[in-house]
Amino acid sequence: MPSYPPTLPIQPFTRPVRGSVTLPGSKSITNRALLLAALCDKPVTLTGALFSEDTRLMATALRKLGFTVEANETALTLRISGQANGFKIGEADLFIGLAGTAARFLTALCSAAPAGVYRLDGVPQMRKRPMKGLIDSLRALGADIRCTGSEGFFPLEIHARGLHGGRVGVDANESSQMLSALLMVAPLCRSEVEFKLIGDVRRPFVDMTSELMVCFGQPRVQWLSTHVVRPMILKKFIVPSGSYAIEPDATAASYFLALPLVTRGALSLQGLHGPGKGLQGDSQFISVLEQVGIVTKEQPNCIVSGFTDTKNPSSIERVFSGFSDTFLTLAAIAPLLDGPTKISGIAHTRKQETDRVAGMARELKKLGQHVIETEDSLEIHPRPLTAGVEIETYHDHRFAMSFAILGCHDLLKNGQPWLTIKDPGCCAKTFPAFFDLLAGLRADSH
Repeated sequence: MPSYPPTLPIQPFTRPVRGSVTLPGSKSITNRALLLAALCDKPVTLTGALFSEDTRLMATALRKLGFTVEANETALTLRISGQANGFKIGEADLFIGLAGTAARFLTALCSAAPAGVYRLDGVPQMRKRPMKGLIDSLRALGADIRCTGSEGFFPLEIHARGLHGGRVGVDANESSQMLSALLMVAPLCRSEVEFKLIGDVRRPFVDMTSELMVCFGQPRVQWLSTHVVRPMILKKFIVPSGSYAIEPDATAASYFLALPLVTRGALSLQGLHGPGKGLQGDSQFISVLEQVGIVTKEQPNCIVSGFTDTKNPSSIERVFSGFSDTFLTLAAIAPLLDGPTKISGIAHTRKQETDRVAGMARELKKLGQHVIETEDSLEIHPRPLTAGVEIETYHDHRFAMSFAILGCHDLLKNGQPWLTIKDPGCCAKTFPAFFDLLAGLRADSH
C-alpha cells in the first residue's frame, strides 16, 4: 500500500481535469460478499474486490475462524473456500480495527456459530461505535454475548450456541449495518425469523444486502410493512457460477464525480452505474451533483462527469439520510457554490468513525465559512476561503478525501498549495491509492 507523510499539501489543478478513473471495488459489497461466501458450501471467487484496511480486517478474521481466504491483489480477487472448516477451531480473538461492517457482520456470524468462544475488539474509537441494537437482537435470538467493557459496546465475548428463530425487535436507527448483519445470518437460525423494526432504518444498504443474498442463493427478503421484514429461509447458500463480480465503489466515485466542478473539465469513471442501476444507494449522489450543475452522461461501461460553465455552480438543499457517506463530499465543496447549501438527514453520522457533523462544521469554519449546525443538519454559507489551513481528519478517510477535492481548486491562481491534509494515510481504510490517483489525474491534465 502507498505510504504518505503525516501532512500532505494538496497541489491544485491549473488546467481542467481530463482523463479516466478506474475506481476500487465497493467496500460495502466486498465485506458482505466475504461473509456470504463463507456461508456457501463450495469455493467462491470474488472479482474486482476492494483491497483496503477494512476488507483486510474482514478477510483476516474469517481466516482466524477457520475459513480459507486466498487473496490476489494484482488480479483483485478473493477466493473463499474450506467452509467446512469454519468454526472448527472453537476459539478465536478477532481484531476489527475501526471497520463498522466487519464489527457488525462478524458479531452476527460468531453468534450464529454452533459452538465456540469468540472475542472481538477494535481500536479505542471502535469501542464508541453503536452496537447495542445488534447485541440486543442477537440475545433475543438466543445468543450469549458478553460486553467485557461498557454494556452495548466493544469489546465482546461471544459464547456461541447457534440461534433460534421467532419475532425479534431490531433497533437499527443508528446503523443499518445491524439489520444487514441479522438478515445475512437469519437463514442459519433453527426456525423462521421475523424482524420488527424499532424506529426507522436507512433502506438503501439493507436493500443492497437483500439483493446480494439473492445472488448467493437466498430468496429475496420480504418487507411485510415499513417496519416488519422477514428473510425467507433457504438453508443453502450458493453461487452457481462460483464467481461474483464486485461493483466499483459508488461512495469513492463521489470525489471524482465532483472533481470536474472544482477544476472544470470532464472525467470518465469506468464501470460506474447510474442511480437505480446497481446495488449501491450512494449512486444517488450523481443526482445531487446534477442539481448543482454537473452534467453526467451514462455510456456503455462508464459515466462521464463534466462541468464547463463559467458561472458558479448552484447551491442545493438535500436530505442525505439514504446515502450519508457522500454528504462530506458536498459539504467540502460547498464554499465554491453560489449561495447557502443545506444538508440534512445526517444525525446518525455523529456516531461513525468520528462525529462527522461536528467535525465538518469545525473544519469549514477554519476555512472561513459561516456554518449553522444542528443535530441533524449543516447549513453552509460561502465566504472567501482562508488559505494556509491544515485540515484535521480525525482518523476518518472521508474527511481526507473530501477536503482533498476542495484543495484541487486553484484558490491562489498560481498552482501553489493552500490547503493541507493531516494524516492522509487514513485513506487506507477504503481507498489506499486515492492520493496517487489524484496526482496522476493532475499530471495528465497539464
